[in-house]
Amino acid sequence: MKNKIIILAVTAGVFFSCNKSKLDPNPQADLPATEAFSTAARAQQQVNGMYVMLKSSFFFGSRFVVYGDVRGEDFLNRTANGVTGLQTWNFSATPATNEVQYVWRDAYACINQCNIVLERIDEAPIADALKNQYKGEARTLRALSYWGLLTMYAKPYADGNGANPGVPLRLTAEYSTGNNSLTRATVAEVYTQILADLNFAETNLPLNNGGAELNTTHAHRNTAIALKTRMLLAMGRTADVITEADKLVPAAAPYQAATGVAHRLEANVASVYAPPYNTLESILSMPFTTLDLPGTQNGLANYYMPGPVGALDYTLNTAAAGIVSNASWKATDARRAFVGTSGTSTVWRKFPSNPHTDYVPVIRYAEVLLNLAEARVRQTNTVDARAIDLLNAVHSRSDNTTIYVAGDFATPAALLAQIAIERRIEFLGEGLRNFDIMRTLQAFPAKGTAPVVASTANAYIWPIPQSELFSNPVAAQNPGY
Repeated sequence: MKNKIIILAVTAGVFFSCNKSKLDPNPQADLPATEAFSTAARAQQQVNGMYVMLKSSFFFGSRFVVYGDVRGEDFLNRTANGVTGLQTWNFSATPATNEVQYVWRDAYACINQCNIVLERIDEAPIADALKNQYKGEARTLRALSYWGLLTMYAKPYADGNGANPGVPLRLTAEYSTGNNSLTRATVAEVYTQILADLNFAETNLPLNNGGAELNTTHAHRNTAIALKTRMLLAMGRTADVITEADKLVPAAAPYQAATGVAHRLEANVASVYAPPYNTLESILSMPFTTLDLPGTQNGLANYYMPGPVGALDYTLNTAAAGIVSNASWKATDARRAFVGTSGTSTVWRKFPSNPHTDYVPVIRYAEVLLNLAEARVRQTNTVDARAIDLLNAVHSRSDNTTIYVAGDFATPAALLAQIAIERRIEFLGEGLRNFDIMRTLQAFPAKGTAPVVASTANAYIWPIPQSELFSNPVAAQNPGY
């Protein structure tokens, strides 16, 4: 069994070992487990395998991102196709629902590949600095995977200050089914591990990866820092969000990271979603090519675009609850160019490629700016001037007809509400809406035939999948399932 697991890990790794920048396929013969780290090239294949697993079709390569959006109020289900997230959209998911089982499966597959690299990379005949870099990449992707699990299967940190059950915290490589039984760590314990992983990564990752493509598709120092701003915001640690974000964001505009990769906003937001997809705004994205497609019913375009590009499973919600109808999103906003029509439906065209070669954004510089803006308002409890400047940086990039000033906000809460609106517009289709609703303990609003789901409702989070409970009976099920 041990040999079989390692061989599978190598097989996954070779899918993009030849051209690391594009993660392109490069099929090779399976290797014995003892040789998986025997050369520098094979060690790199194992590292590359982590990224392959992270961008699986049910994880950051597509569906997990879709689920993060359609749980919110900005999309309506059109096809009633249970295979493409209907039960997630209408909050009727069960332990047997496909996405409930497959997101868990693919997240832990990625985590285990990261653990394999962490456990065995010291066997490789490579320099210690490169070993530490690979460990930093492994811990970055492991942290991101655990965050993904928490956002779906566990109550938010704000509910009980992280005391609720999180997910099993697997930190060692598994080569057999003998170690399945593991209780769920608390949400706080999982976040503590996430931050430990990202702090290690920040110290050991390179300042840059040597080119625009690799800086977009592989972790570097600023990737770890940017992700920390997201994690700390989820924990309500606003002072720490400010500390981390200030490493990437100067005190005043123009905003551009001063060290490492020189992240900044693109002048034209459309550039972020157009080939070659490797702008300085793109801190981490999942790449695809014509030789490496996300697969049937998996590409983001499949969910949001009409035929022949996609199946148009989800249309924009044009009722009052949907962001597309919000008065703050003016007709002069360049992001309105992503809104289109198909018959009587209003559709989202941010990811239009056919075949589906759109890169999937994981985190962008725009998020770091808005994370910082929100954290400053929450930390100071004021209509913070710098927060307004950061909000304006993101908003005016697409719509310079509105420049916010302090007088526009009677209270800190009013400024926070506008930042939240900006996040909904800026990250629409990028999977953050579920996270933003849950970390602030809001109810999921009603949309179409889907009901309001309060933060106290059982359906607020997914159940633990039945496949996990079969193999790990000590992992307690979430209430109500």
